[in-house]
This record gives sequence, structure tokens and C-alpha cells, in this order.
Amino acid sequence: MKLAKYFFGFWCLAFLLFAYWQLNDPDAWLWILIYGFAALMCGLAAFGICYRYLAATSAMLFIFGFALLYPSSMSEWFNQEWAQKDLSMKTDDMEQARESFGLLIAGVIMAIVAWHGWRQSATTAPAKTKTAAGKA
Repeated sequence: MKLAKYFFGFWCLAFLLFAYWQLNDPDAWLWILIYGFAALMCGLAAFGICYRYLAATSAMLFIFGFALLYPSSMSEWFNQEWAQKDLSMKTDDMEQARESFGLLIAGVIMAIVAWHGWRQSATTAPAKTKTAAGKA
């Protein structure tokens, strides 16, 4: 499972970076919590500790948040981003669009953490053995 360790380690560092980049945001506390939580879950998963129900619940919440913040016009948002040639925030719509895709990334990665946790528990679950009385 070395690949999983590197994958989740990468995302742990990425989410920590995402949280750092939120420091100048008006609602920084919310995004630092979201990305910090995702970093924590990925860091734990890198060491083989998966809270699969917590990861699955957060994945659903993050994807629901993505659907709520999804930009009304993708092409308009993309054209604005392309035209400005830098990462500064020009409009509230641009910030909402970026935040929505941050939630999508976090949601997808949390779903992978949950899936990995279920897969890991299925392979490490002890086999049922029969007792002396013949009952399982």
C-alpha cells in the first residue's frame, strides 16, 4: 500500500497549502477548517488510519456545498479567469467559483479516503471461526 501512502501524503500537503492560501480570505476561518480537516483525514489515511464514516459524511457534505456554490455560468467564469492573467480576486463570482471547486476536490478526496478505509477493513477483518459448540 505504498502508493496509497504517497497519494494521501501528497493530498495532506496540498490541503495544508490550500489552507495557508486562505489566510487573506474574508471567511478564512471556514476554509482553513475545511482544508485543515481534509489534510488531517489524508494524513491519517497515509498512515493507514481511516475514519471511513466520517470521511464519507464529509465527502457528501463537501459535494453538496460544491453544488450550492457552483457558478451560474462556467464559460463566463473561465473567460474572466483567462482574461485577467493572474490569481487576484476581481469579483465575488470568481471567489465562489474557486471555492466551489475547492469543495469538489475535497469531496472527491474524502470519498477516496472512505473507499480506501472500507477496502482496507475488508482485507484486514478477522475471519469468523467456529467454536467448539459449532456456532459461529
